[in-house]
Amino acid sequence: MSTHLEDMTTAGLNLIAQALTIYDEDLRLAVCNAPFQQMFDLPDEFVTPGARFEDTIRFIAQRGEYGPIADLETFVAERVTQALAFEPHYVERTRSNGRKISIEGSPLPMGGWVAVYTDITNISAQETLLRTRSEALSEELLDRAEELAATNRKLEATVTALEEAKRQLTRSEAQMRLTTEMLPAHIAHVDENGVYTFSNRRLSVVLPGRPKEIRGLHMRDALGEGVYQQIEPQIRNTRRGDHPTFEFTDPDSARRLRVAFTPDGQGGVNILSMDVTEETQTQAALQQTRRRNLAAQVTAGMAHDFSNLLTIIMGLQGRLSRLEGLPDDAAPLIESTLAASRRGGDLLSRIGEMTAARPYRPQAVDVAAWLQDLVTIAQSNLPDGVTLIQTGDIPTSALLLDPGMLQDAILNLVLNARHACGDTGEITLNLRSIGQTWLEFQVSDTGPGFTDQGIDRALEPFYTTKGRDGSGLGLPMVYDMVKLAGGDLQLSNWADGARVTLRLPLRPAPQVHDCLVLLAEDDQDLRADVRDMLTGLGHTVIEAASAEEAQSLMQQIDEIALVVSDLDLGDAATGVDIAKTAQAHTLPVVLMTGQTLDTPLHQSARQLAPVLQKPFGVQRLAEVISPLVTA
Repeated sequence: MSTHLEDMTTAGLNLIAQALTIYDEDLRLAVCNAPFQQMFDLPDEFVTPGARFEDTIRFIAQRGEYGPIADLETFVAERVTQALAFEPHYVERTRSNGRKISIEGSPLPMGGWVAVYTDITNISAQETLLRTRSEALSEELLDRAEELAATNRKLEATVTALEEAKRQLTRSEAQMRLTTEMLPAHIAHVDENGVYTFSNRRLSVVLPGRPKEIRGLHMRDALGEGVYQQIEPQIRNTRRGDHPTFEFTDPDSARRLRVAFTPDGQGGVNILSMDVTEETQTQAALQQTRRRNLAAQVTAGMAHDFSNLLTIIMGLQGRLSRLEGLPDDAAPLIESTLAASRRGGDLLSRIGEMTAARPYRPQAVDVAAWLQDLVTIAQSNLPDGVTLIQTGDIPTSALLLDPGMLQDAILNLVLNARHACGDTGEITLNLRSIGQTWLEFQVSDTGPGFTDQGIDRALEPFYTTKGRDGSGLGLPMVYDMVKLAGGDLQLSNWADGARVTLRLPLRPAPQVHDCLVLLAEDDQDLRADVRDMLTGLGHTVIEAASAEEAQSLMQQIDEIALVVSDLDLGDAATGVDIAKTAQAHTLPVVLMTGQTLDTPLHQSARQLAPVLQKPFGVQRLAEVISPLVTA
């Protein structure tokens, strides 16, 4: 409700002769008008929104409004119980000052109730006069009857105005509640005791497993002890006047939340909570990409220069070895120099792999099949005395992962564990899902475990405990992959050895429809290869050898769901023409080409559709078409 509309509503309610109050479902004052304060001569604290019904009743009872009371607290408790019942009622009573009032109460649809207090002293006097002088209707009686009729008419008009105000308030609150419940955030208010007085019922969305309806619950009970302990210091700061915005991780679901607190000026706190898990994961991936690009820029030039130097050294050593008359001990020195140079070359290659701009390309992965292949490869690299044990719960649905990059990372961890175990020991690969947030891999071994220095420095490039056998780039490359995916890597020790925990975002793969694909390619052999890829992905394929044939098929067959076309079809029409026809039929299209990016036709194609650069494999084809044919 706008400020202008609020002012108009308040002014209108204050002009009504009757006193009016609206209390919410928690018996806290929502609205009252000036006649209510004037009728009962109330201090400002009892007519301020949020004032408790119980406190108001106690105050006016102590002043004798209800006459002598034997047990004040029992009397107040009975009134509160009656109010919580939210039943329509009409009562009349005589106040301690001799004035007679009527009280009419009605429940509201969203909880709480509205009450109207009317001074009926004059009306009661007229009724008494009628009863005592009914035997002789005088002119005075007629005048009084006319006054009563006029009063009733005014009262009816007032009731009509109150009903309209009630409808407007109900409509406004319902609209506001609907709006807040549509937001992808939890909006709430807690009082000075930490009890929820308002919630848009979105807590269970941002914090899975929590109740949907939390009004009346304490924060500790609604959120759980783990979350409450994290936010309770911020709650205290907010009550002192701060406006904190902070993030924390839910220990149960591993979701990341951003929370903003603002004080309400009465000891309570307004709360806005948002789930930023995917945002945090994406930020981590972007940060790692920036770091990798910076490292690539820094090392590219250095690697080039060092490669040239190593080439010169190896060339000179080769010439030196061919000289005659060298001392007997020269040959081992020359060979050692060559070996060191070759090792330096290998190291530069590893650095190049680490800093190369290899993108993280997630695709739909059957985790069970992928894990079986991984275990087979890993076991073939272990000595007879080292056992690999696979445990945990394997997800049954396909997940979005980069299978090649993830396989490299896990194999790297397994080989590190093999080195730690020596000739005998156990390596355990445990897989589990953490809520709907993370897919966690744990590689544990029965070796000596990490040293304190090892845990602190293991992710540093070139740090190794393997001596000449290690490059010090294995774990940093795993860390790089995890961060590119928006995940995390942790090192620790357990009772029997070392443990590395790798977490990746848990993202189910979209369901792909098996559909009819139109394939346009003028080269028969290439058309056969792409057709086999598409059918291997579960799609049905119809083929065209020219743009004209493809456009004709789009006109005739309504069941076509996707068009895959070569860019250069060997005639006047091109894949660009096919893409425009497909768009006219609202069909998604993918173009294939061997042309370089700087050609005009390639640049035109990229404005219309995704372009697959030849050569490509089935995995790359699946990555491009999957978003176009998902459910």
